[in-house]
Amino acid sequence: MSYIYILPIEPIDAPVLDFLEGALFQAFQIKVKFDNRKIDASTAYDQKRNQYNSSNLLSQIIMKPPSDSVRLLGVTDADLFIPIFTFLFGEAQLDGPGAIISTQRLHNRFYGLPDNQKLLLERAKKEAIHELGHTFGLVHCFDPFCVMRLSTYVEDVDQKTAEFCNNCRSILIPKLHLLTR
Repeated sequence: MSYIYILPIEPIDAPVLDFLEGALFQAFQIKVKFDNRKIDASTAYDQKRNQYNSSNLLSQIIMKPPSDSVRLLGVTDADLFIPIFTFLFGEAQLDGPGAIISTQRLHNRFYGLPDNQKLLLERAKKEAIHELGHTFGLVHCFDPFCVMRLSTYVEDVDQKTAEFCNNCRSILIPKLHLLTR
C-alpha cells in the first residue's frame, strides 16, 4: 500500500496537521501517514529576508522518502520564499514526489486580524490539496473555483474551493488509479 506522508517542519501548528490528515485522504483517496524525519530548516533560512527558501526545504523533504510513499507534503509555519517571489504559500515539484506549504500567511493574525482557526484550517486544506495537485501533474487552472487556481494573495485562497474542477479531476483520476493499484 502507498501513502501520502505529511512531514511536519518546525515551527508548526499541530491542529493543522491533524486536520490535513483527513482532508488529504478525502481529496485523493490515498491513506495519509506522518513522517517523523527531522528537517534542518536552519539551512534554508535567509537572514536578510527573515524567511525560509522553500526550494531548499523541498529538496530535504524528498531526500530519502519512506519506501511506501506516493507523495510527501512538508508543512510548516515558517514564512517561505523563492528568490523571484516575495513569498509563497507553497511550492511543489510538477509530477514529482514532494511539495511544501506554509501556514504563516494563512493566519489572519499575519494581516492584523483576529485569529480564526476554522478559516486557517480551510486555507491550509486548499493549499495542501493545490500543491499536491501539482505533484500529480496538474498545472494552474483558470476556473475561479477550482483548487488548482493560482493564489497570489490570501483572498485568492478564500475565493476558491477545496475541490478540483471537472477538467482537473479528469486529469487527476487516471493518475491516482495508476498509483494506487
